[in-house]
Amino acid sequence: MPAFSTADASARAVALLRELGAAETAHPGGTLLAHLQRVQDRLAAWGARPALQLAGLCHAFYGTDGFPVAPLPLDRRDELAEVIGAEAESIVYLYASCDRKATYPTLADTDASFYDRFTGRVRTPDLGPRRDFAELSAANELDLARIDPAFRARWGAELLALFSRLRPLLSESAWRECRVVLAEEPGRR
Repeated sequence: MPAFSTADASARAVALLRELGAAETAHPGGTLLAHLQRVQDRLAAWGARPALQLAGLCHAFYGTDGFPVAPLPLDRRDELAEVIGAEAESIVYLYASCDRKATYPTLADTDASFYDRFTGRVRTPDLGPRRDFAELSAANELDLARIDPAFRARWGAELLALFSRLRPLLSESAWRECRVVLAEEPGRR
């Protein structure tokens, strides 16, 4: 595959998302495309490497445990990899495949069990992929908490508890924003 810049890959990913209807798919705070772009921007602001930023833009391509809309079926993973690169696509798959209820309790543990909701398999990812997963999860949930006060009111305390457990996997920037967005008094942002 030829080398490409993050900006080129982002532009191609946005074009594919538009083609697949993400600009018309309802999502808290507007459309799915708007949400995905905000998640990418948040990861960039935290200094995430390009592959993780691209994964943030594309994290919902296969649907997620919390958002069942899947713009691209799993049998077309190679198409997404062509657009954003194999490393970013593998992060997208990891994020989309997570059975959250089964995985979240031990994700920060060295011997964490990661449950793949697509295959039913259980594995123990290395530290790097677990860090990517945690960072992307924080960017995703913080976007929802910032854009939707009702979401924050309902889930803020639970998310703060989750990210407190995942603290060893989060960058300092992500952890700082988790504390600010999820622990603050409503109306003080």
